Parts: sequence; C-alpha cells; structure tokens
Amino acid sequence: MACGGFNSNQNLVSTLCRYIGETVTIFTKSGGVSGCGFTGVLFGVNNEFCQLVTDFGSAPANPIGGPNSSCCTNLYPENNCQRPYTVGSVCDIPIDKIAAFCHNAV
Repeated sequence: MACGGFNSNQNLVSTLCRYIGETVTIFTKSGGVSGCGFTGVLFGVNNEFCQLVTDFGSAPANPIGGPNSSCCTNLYPENNCQRPYTVGSVCDIPIDKIAAFCHNAV
C-alpha cells in the first residue's frame, strides 16, 4: 500500500474525526447525483456513518421587532412579514460507501 493510504475503515474514521467542524466534500461509491459528492460541515463521525450539515437553518427571529415592525415590512412586504424559515439539512453517509474525502490543506 502507498504511503498515507487508508488500509481500513478505522484509519478513514480517524482521519475524518480530525476535520469535524470544517467544510469538506465526500464522494461516494454511487451513481447519479449522489456520485457527484456531498459538501458540508462535518458534524459527526462514528464507525458506521459520518454526518454532514449540508444546509443550515434560518437564524432566530428578531426578538425586538414584532411582525408589524418597519424592519419586517421593509424586508418582506410581499408575504405579509412571513419570513422564509428553513430547518436545514443533514446527510448521513455510510463509511464503507466513501470513495474520496476532500478537505482544505491548511
């Protein structure tokens, strides 16, 4: 095996753990859109799965300005001050389906 290569899933898991909290791209052994890779913040790793936060949820609402505040009216006049909230998304990737793992060098 070449120097620096992974000779077991445990070595890959150990390496992934060093990048928790950083943005990474993981390519999987699959076809279609999923084979194009998943980019997100590495949130957690265990021996079976790694977890990426691929889309973050909305920030909390402004506790000072109510629904009739001028800020709300100016920002969202078309939807009667209903903010476009999102809950985000998480991607769980099986360790044994990882084909490549990309991260920043520094």
